[in-house]
Amino acid sequence: MKKIVSLLTLALLFSISSFGQSNDEYKQTVRTMFKISGSEGAFTSALDQMFTMFKAQYPSVKESTWGDLKKEFDATSMDDLVELLVPIYQKHLTLEDVNGVIAFYNTPAGKKYAEKTPLITQESMQVGQTWGIQIGQKFAEKMAEKGLK
Repeated sequence: MKKIVSLLTLALLFSISSFGQSNDEYKQTVRTMFKISGSEGAFTSALDQMFTMFKAQYPSVKESTWGDLKKEFDATSMDDLVELLVPIYQKHLTLEDVNGVIAFYNTPAGKKYAEKTPLITQESMQVGQTWGIQIGQKFAEKMAEKGLK
């Protein structure tokens, strides 16, 4: 009986240990994907924009304080974000899938896509806003045709 309990305990500890390593490997791989795809840069830009808004909300705070806060957030915020996002990625993509995405971003097409994504996103948002306005106008017209307002 002691042997069975010992073996089960050992097996449990081994599985927990290997899961932790696997999870760390997955986390590092996702982090690499964020870097190579340009997502990390986008996240960093979003953080910069948040700091600009915070500065406007707290104009009496000294610039040196903002510098200290920025250093602190730069050092930890991406790690925090990766921690939050990894379970979502694990739910939908295997480690092999993430490595496949990284392989794509290492191709000439992937590198170009990563480089151009911010511009594509910006232009797409402008088109999306125009499209949304058009849909809203058409909807209002249809409602008016039906006598509904």
